[in-house]
Amino acid sequence: MSVNQSRPMDQVDREILDILRLNGRRTVKDIASEVGLSAAPVKRRIERLENEGIIAGYTVRVDEGRVGDSLEAFTELQYAGDVDQEEIFSILSRIEEVESVYAMAGNADALVHLRVDHVDDLKRVITKLRSSGNPLSTRTLIVLESRPGGRRASK
Repeated sequence: MSVNQSRPMDQVDREILDILRLNGRRTVKDIASEVGLSAAPVKRRIERLENEGIIAGYTVRVDEGRVGDSLEAFTELQYAGDVDQEEIFSILSRIEEVESVYAMAGNADALVHLRVDHVDDLKRVITKLRSSGNPLSTRTLIVLESRPGGRRASK
């Protein structure tokens, strides 16, 4: 198999990904025992998944509420006509309080994940969003509580 040609993922690769989604700090030895292989082939599989960009990186989940005062919200933005998606992503991702931006199907064209310290900060950021890219409308939802779900939920 050539370097540019990737091998299709099999069930073991998917199991490894599920384990790493739950805890990216699991040791190769632990993962190997869970998927029924020895450490060497599991290490090679993880390296291949990294090299192919399937594993894009490792991160940490932080309980922002315990770090300090934190307010999390999502704002939907709707634009007129043919909006330049790349321009909107560029504008919105430069706002410091923006955690992530999602392109959407449905009524909203973009969904913006925000994290601010207080309600006054949220009002300021929403005003900034409304003046960025000229959306027709916005709708903001404040997060009361969040928990990982599905594959990311701890067992």
